[in-house]
Amino acid sequence: MGSVQIVTTILAAAITAVAVWLAVRAVLKMVAVIRLGQPAPERFGDKAARTRTMLVETAGHTRMLKWGVVGAAHWFVMVGFVVLSLLVLEAYFEVVTPTGGLPVIGHWTIFGLVTEIITVLGLVGIVVLMVIRLRNRPTRPGGRSRFTGSTMWQGYFVEWIVLLVLIFGLVIRGFKVATDHFEYPLWATPVSHAVGAVLPDWSDGASVAALIKIAISMTWLIVISLNVTMGVAWHRFLAFPNIFFKREPAKPAGSGLGALRPMTSQGKPLDFEEADPEKDQFGVAHVEQFSWKGLLDFSTCTECGRCQSQCPAWNTGKPLSPKLLVLSLRDHAYAKAPYLLAGGGKDLTGEEKATQAQLAHLDVLSLAEGDKPLIGDAESGGVIDPDVLWSCTTCGACVEQCPVDIEHVDHIVDMRRYQVLIESSFPSEAGVMLRNLENKGNPWGAPQNTREDWTKGLDFEVPRVGEVDDFEYLFWVGCAGAFEDRAKKTTRAVATLLNEAGVTFAILGEGETCSGDPARRIGNEFVFQMLAQQNVETLNEAFEGREKAKRKIVATCPHCFNTLGNEYGQLGGEFEVVHHTQLLAHLVATGKLTPVQPVDGGVTYHDPCYLGRHNRVFAAPREVLGDAIAGDLTEMPRNSERSFCCGAGGARMWMEEKIGKRINVDRVEEAMATGAKTVAVGCPFCSTMLNDGVNGKGAGEQVEVIDVASVLLRSVKPEQPQGGRETAPIGG
Repeated sequence: MGSVQIVTTILAAAITAVAVWLAVRAVLKMVAVIRLGQPAPERFGDKAARTRTMLVETAGHTRMLKWGVVGAAHWFVMVGFVVLSLLVLEAYFEVVTPTGGLPVIGHWTIFGLVTEIITVLGLVGIVVLMVIRLRNRPTRPGGRSRFTGSTMWQGYFVEWIVLLVLIFGLVIRGFKVATDHFEYPLWATPVSHAVGAVLPDWSDGASVAALIKIAISMTWLIVISLNVTMGVAWHRFLAFPNIFFKREPAKPAGSGLGALRPMTSQGKPLDFEEADPEKDQFGVAHVEQFSWKGLLDFSTCTECGRCQSQCPAWNTGKPLSPKLLVLSLRDHAYAKAPYLLAGGGKDLTGEEKATQAQLAHLDVLSLAEGDKPLIGDAESGGVIDPDVLWSCTTCGACVEQCPVDIEHVDHIVDMRRYQVLIESSFPSEAGVMLRNLENKGNPWGAPQNTREDWTKGLDFEVPRVGEVDDFEYLFWVGCAGAFEDRAKKTTRAVATLLNEAGVTFAILGEGETCSGDPARRIGNEFVFQMLAQQNVETLNEAFEGREKAKRKIVATCPHCFNTLGNEYGQLGGEFEVVHHTQLLAHLVATGKLTPVQPVDGGVTYHDPCYLGRHNRVFAAPREVLGDAIAGDLTEMPRNSERSFCCGAGGARMWMEEKIGKRINVDRVEEAMATGAKTVAVGCPFCSTMLNDGVNGKGAGEQVEVIDVASVLLRSVKPEQPQGGRETAPIGG
């Protein structure tokens, strides 16, 4: 060992020791913070499925590759980080001797070939990512960047570190080539040989370059260890457990979509018949009341902004960005952690849990963080502004796009639950809707004895459950389908088509009440449970004696479809629920319905969030429309899983939209830009919102918003009276 190698070895050992010590300290701190969260025992089930999903999503990059070039570039960089860590390890042998290498595999030609390819592709990948970040920097003229609000220096720092590590890996090899100590042939490592051709014959070059490579790598580790909230770096490690512990690992995408998590206290579902607000947790009032998985979510955020770029609230000038919400919760959790770890915090009655002695050693900033309200405006110093919380439509675009499976919607609704149930703090106009649900069983407050009025004038009888001995489907009409004028036309169209196809069905009539979706999404779990338990009891009675496969329900509202199919199981209601477009597509495919007259004028389709993104029903409505128009559907730029919300979900249907551009107007402009004369929908909320948007644009005579079922009916029975164009609701 020469003098140069003695120096390089000592320096490499010193900087590594510092980096490892800081990294261990950082990991222990992160684990301590995450463990502050509430229990989530359900996250440990089905380990085989969790492991399989984690490997598929990480190694296969299934979420990232939706973004094409970005996903491919990121995959090369990720593989480079994992595999080329071996070359960082090899550098420790090279600082000792310039001819050193990894034991056993270090001299295999295949190892040299693979690492050469990965190095080159990693260089291409990181350069592509750097260019993309620069082109999408928040300061660029025009538009809102997905990086707005991200800590940009951290992104630049990580990218430059990756670039320099890859470059110095080639430099080390180049010096070995130049000194004729390289073990791999030209055909396997052409780039390394090319680098070596321009480097001098310096015997200590490889050792010095290896020291620089180690110093760069350990500088990265030191910096991220001193910044435990640096998600752009830490996600490389945290993504694996975050994906492993996702809510539903068997789901193909968007584990946090579909059903909401039930309200829990100490990890157990809350029983409202026995719950006590002084003993049980109602929603989330403090950051430590999120589950430990929630705190892991916040820690894992990569700040990539894909959620932000797809969010309808953010894209229409609202203050909500799913990314910024998560980052605010993350920063608050880690700033509050010293206070919490010292024993501080408020109990369920609002009293301080720690003694003065426990808090005496804390700095004033930690104590101040402990006093911050989780929800509050700037004047009160709240972590999350109320306008941020109430801007969410629960459309799930954020969850769909997140590459590390953060469950934004669950966290937002958990905060809403506390605000509604304990603080009684929510947009005032939504109070009317909640009172109507409690007193009338529907959000419009319509009389229950008018639920069957939509059947008047039909040329066939619509049977009620109990009036017929048998039926194949229970037709869940829903509140909109029973009371709202536009939706009643869809209800009549579906009933007419089912009758035409010879499908036996029955309705509950006055026995049906609201599914509870708007109550649950706004955060009033108590009203949801009340309505849902009543409906489950009614449905179980209607299907008494039937196995689950024969307890079939067809629903025209995606919100009812989602609630009955995905959430009633939490309350003992197991049913096979289909959306009407799925049933109609099946009836057309089997020849029970035959379109005879194509609908012309051009048709585009708007994917409802709770049908498409939340429940993955994309093909059925398109199949129905394809048969009805006998041609190609005109797709909007944002369609299928990236469909843009209409603005009505998350109980926003009953709240005023006072900030920024109206979401429905943004969507209508996109639909009108296709040139289609008909905008087909599969949801009564979407129908209302898009009709209002079309009328607001003064285009009511040029563009018609109509349900998929009505489009099909016009094609199957062109002589059927349609009652004119769909009009405004009678009971808004």
